[in-house]
Amino acid sequence: MNFGRAPTPLLSPACATAPACAAPAERRGPLRPTALASSRARAEARATERLVQALESAVVVILAATICAAIAPRGLLLAPLADVLPFAIGPPLVIACLASTRAAAAQMHDPLRRSLARACAGLLLAGLLVAGLVAILPVEQNVTRAVKLWFALTGAAVFVLHLVWWARLAQLRREGKLTPTVVIVGATDCAERLIARARATGEIAVLGVFDDRGERAPSSVGGVKVLGDTAALLVHRIMPYVDRVVITVPSGAHGRIRQLLERLRLLPNEILLVLDFDGDITPFAALSCLAQAPVARLSGGRLADSGVLAKRVQDLVLGTVALVVFAPLMALTALAVALDSPGPVLFRQRRHGFNSETIVVWKFRSMRHADADAHAGRQISAGDPRVTRVGRFIRRTSLDELPQLFNVLRGEMSLVGPRPHAIGMKTGDTESSRLVAGYAHRNRMKPGITSWAAIHGSRGPVDSVAAIRRRVSLDIEYIERQSLWLDLYVLLMTLPRLLGDSDTVR
Repeated sequence: MNFGRAPTPLLSPACATAPACAAPAERRGPLRPTALASSRARAEARATERLVQALESAVVVILAATICAAIAPRGLLLAPLADVLPFAIGPPLVIACLASTRAAAAQMHDPLRRSLARACAGLLLAGLLVAGLVAILPVEQNVTRAVKLWFALTGAAVFVLHLVWWARLAQLRREGKLTPTVVIVGATDCAERLIARARATGEIAVLGVFDDRGERAPSSVGGVKVLGDTAALLVHRIMPYVDRVVITVPSGAHGRIRQLLERLRLLPNEILLVLDFDGDITPFAALSCLAQAPVARLSGGRLADSGVLAKRVQDLVLGTVALVVFAPLMALTALAVALDSPGPVLFRQRRHGFNSETIVVWKFRSMRHADADAHAGRQISAGDPRVTRVGRFIRRTSLDELPQLFNVLRGEMSLVGPRPHAIGMKTGDTESSRLVAGYAHRNRMKPGITSWAAIHGSRGPVDSVAAIRRRVSLDIEYIERQSLWLDLYVLLMTLPRLLGDSDTVR
């Protein structure tokens, strides 16, 4: 596990060149990258493409507005309509043409020349349209020169942005943050065909194959190692790095598919079924494709890239503001904790993040250092003797959660999302994750400092089966409904609901 830090290298730098280390590389298989990045990192990398497109559009519009204002000394409102129209219509034309050639698209293996060629094609098409527009409008010569200057500056800016973006793409490729990762369930002929396509196209990285046939299962499929059965899949340490679980058993084996789905529903990962009937790919045009094979989604899902980007921007902006506003209060809280009892001011705990990734969450220490329970084997209770005097106050007011703003700015958490539970947390004598079938689905989104469940009274310990079921139900309801407006509502309601609740043990 990489605990939200740099990707975990599967080979040390020394082993990368030593002949004696060739065996681990071979065991890794032909499609597994040398470094594994978490699903969270890949989701944010995909969202970066949207940010580049937005930045590109903003540059085009700002250049047009600046030059148009420069040639209209009496103001834009008093300028002739014909002089303003090229600068009003031109930017949307340029943006549309660049989008039509997918100029900013994060193509996985495109060399720089192909990326620049797409940008050139978009700019050429836009140039022809803008030139035609200027030709049919009764504009002065100085306006024509200004339009040419704007278009030249726009072209130069687009090229610079693409050079920077391509360099960033190269870095993301090296870090394993661009190619989607999958594991395959079913060591079948269909799996072998899918792996062959993946090797030919480079569209996906297959990290492993799982099969329930025990000793009858092959040791590898298409060079990809068989890592165990579906029971091993559910607990395998590679799963936080996996975007999708792909079932490759024959599509006509309905009973087998239902059986697998019942087992795999416990995972937060997206689960897909490859539609392959006896080697003939079924032409369902409405279905998404994976390495040129049509697939149907059976379970799980993910936010759209635009949603990931919007939520990340919201977290960065509001998280930074919150950190500045609460910095004095955090300093006073840290001082109070330090003076109240011996031990570190901050308490660190390993918790589940997005896609069950392991993250280290920060809190102000509220218990005596010797009694700290990093695994939440015993949840908090009323009058708990482990809690210090200052600890009782900061838990009741949730001041202990403020250091998680740093987790938000690092991208491991969000301001709003399901509250992160400690790994191995128990409800009674049983791990909480074993009490609710859909427990892991609360990890389909990054955890939050506050949550939809919290403002509906489900906060503090979940010390009964009914409590954990209600918490999971509210978390999944939030994930299904998530929007920026809902997040703002949760943030606004957190303080009044928190101050108005004196009964909940925290």
